[in-house]
Amino acid sequence: MAKHGKRYRSAVEKIKLSESLSPQQAAAALKETASAKFDETIDAAVRLGVDAKKGEQMVRGIVALPHGSGKKVRVAVFARGERASDAEQAGADVVGAEDLVQRIDQGWKEFDVLVATRDMMPIVGRLGKKLGPRMPNPKSGTVAEDVAKVVRDLKGGRIEFRMDKAGIVHAPIGKASFPAEHLAENLSAFIAAVSRARPPSAKGQFIKRISISATMGPSIAVDPGLALESAER
Repeated sequence: MAKHGKRYRSAVEKIKLSESLSPQQAAAALKETASAKFDETIDAAVRLGVDAKKGEQMVRGIVALPHGSGKKVRVAVFARGERASDAEQAGADVVGAEDLVQRIDQGWKEFDVLVATRDMMPIVGRLGKKLGPRMPNPKSGTVAEDVAKVVRDLKGGRIEFRMDKAGIVHAPIGKASFPAEHLAENLSAFIAAVSRARPPSAKGQFIKRISISATMGPSIAVDPGLALESAER
């Protein structure tokens, strides 16, 4: 059994791990437990009632967090001409075409998200094996004609989520320095996006469990019913 440090044990004493709280209560409780010397990332985890082995029940999507994620996102864009200029003006960290493909093929990895115009995908496609899930994808909104808008959205707090093999979706919803109400509103936006991404073939209760946690803190359970109520407002 894993041993937890003094800070973690102290955080656990401040909350009742057996209780499921509203998003607002959970965010307030989390603020009490985040005591690390750095600005901890707040992560939300949602267990879904789907069969993760079935491809048609894969859950993925994008959501614009109303208060951003608190993370500085490095965006690289594959584009030419006017769209390349637009991406640069929108705040893209790196913009290129064949030169950027070559740079990544040689091992450059200093980016968080890759965006591409549709006409660039034939040459970007050769990086498929190297990039894996980081490959620009229309389903994740990273293949588009208006790459400037995508860059602005990403810089402003848009995140992508994707279910893992255990049927759980994880997403960063802010930082410990955020006000509790901002964390609660970001969580509600995330839950609403996950709910909208429900596969048609999913049966029964879709969102089974929700929890939030700081990087160094314990997991706090959020009541799924109350979370959905907040998400629908």
